[in-house]
Amino acid sequence: MTARPLVLVPGACLGGWAWREVAGPLRAAGHEVHPVTLTGLGERAHLAHPDLTPQTHVLDVAGLLEFEDLRDAVLVGHSYSGPIVNAVARHVPERLAAVVFVDTGPLGDGLALADVQPPELRERQRLRAERDGGGWLWPVPSDEEILAGTYGSGAGLTPDHLALLRDRGTPQPYATLTTRLAAPGAWPSALDRHVVLCTAGGLTTAVLRELVAAGNPMFAPFGEDGWRIHELPTGHWPMFSTPWPLADLLHDIAAA
Repeated sequence: MTARPLVLVPGACLGGWAWREVAGPLRAAGHEVHPVTLTGLGERAHLAHPDLTPQTHVLDVAGLLEFEDLRDAVLVGHSYSGPIVNAVARHVPERLAAVVFVDTGPLGDGLALADVQPPELRERQRLRAERDGGGWLWPVPSDEEILAGTYGSGAGLTPDHLALLRDRGTPQPYATLTTRLAAPGAWPSALDRHVVLCTAGGLTTAVLRELVAAGNPMFAPFGEDGWRIHELPTGHWPMFSTPWPLADLLHDIAAA
């Protein structure tokens, strides 16, 4: 059987460059790998504008699947891109075999990331965009914010990783965090659905189940049947901190 292609979608402030250390081992294992840079980020930062919404990012990924004529692909979304790959799965399920959420989730239909954030975190992002991003760009988190776990555990990140994030990270158009994204209908029955929990931040399988049972809106979608749960003992950026274990896990998922 030919190795399934993988499409790797990065989180906020990142571009396709962030997947370099993961893409190499996957290609060596025989996979066709497509790291994605979403509109307005990375080498496409010149396309950023105040009205950019997550729907454009859905079209970015769906367009890649279509124009590369990918079939039976494994679609991987990290952090901010969880809701993006969830919407893509509803849009072009016939091109996919599985969707993998890396330390993220799908949200619910018609929600924005800001809708499920704690109020203090939402306000912190808004103030940074107002103060440092001209009112419409959310700046790359500082080293201090990353290491403090403000936006996810920084466990496993080295000074070189932090320098890479400073040098290559690009501000995120703020409307992509606050605009609601439609992803209607039931999960496509033919698609496998995986979540990779990066457990250094404290979110283990057991804790995830407790949050679902408690009715936490951010984790409500994990109460649906069909999830396959994996764990990596690292922080929120495993493409930097543990690229080879992440690549091995994605290879195993693609081979299943």
